[in-house]
Amino acid sequence: MRSIGRAESVPEPVAELPGSVLFACSLNVIRSPIAAGILEHLAGNRLRISSAGVRAGPPDKFAAEVMQEIGIDITKHKPRAIADLEDASFDLIISLSPEAHHQALELTRTMAVDVEYWPTFDATASADSHDHEKTLEAYRLVRDQLFRRIKQRFPLSTLPSV
Repeated sequence: MRSIGRAESVPEPVAELPGSVLFACSLNVIRSPIAAGILEHLAGNRLRISSAGVRAGPPDKFAAEVMQEIGIDITKHKPRAIADLEDASFDLIISLSPEAHHQALELTRTMAVDVEYWPTFDATASADSHDHEKTLEAYRLVRDQLFRRIKQRFPLSTLPSV
């Protein structure tokens, strides 16, 4: 098992795509569904992609809105917890929050699974309930950061950009 416990500025591209990827964050409402939506958009049906959280939170309309801006629809996403996954066997787990990284390491300590930690900004920390545009800006930062990292990490050809 390979674990990357510190932030890396640029993920190393790999020669081969994993067969399955799980993106994990705290509540499975912003970071992990955005990342899964981006990779599904870029990879199509070349790999099995899923997302989950340490806990399942309420759906987030801002995440869906910023993804819609770039033509990716995640409105059908249903938040779920890692513990509720029907098939927990993945080739790669990418954790996007410290809490999710800890759980991913615990879950995989006896499994041959690669676990990568991509510390990702929590958009709700900058969200402003009175300023819709400021809130969207925070979510766009997360979306764009994840889009760049995914493009750098996965060897997919002819990828669109944000």
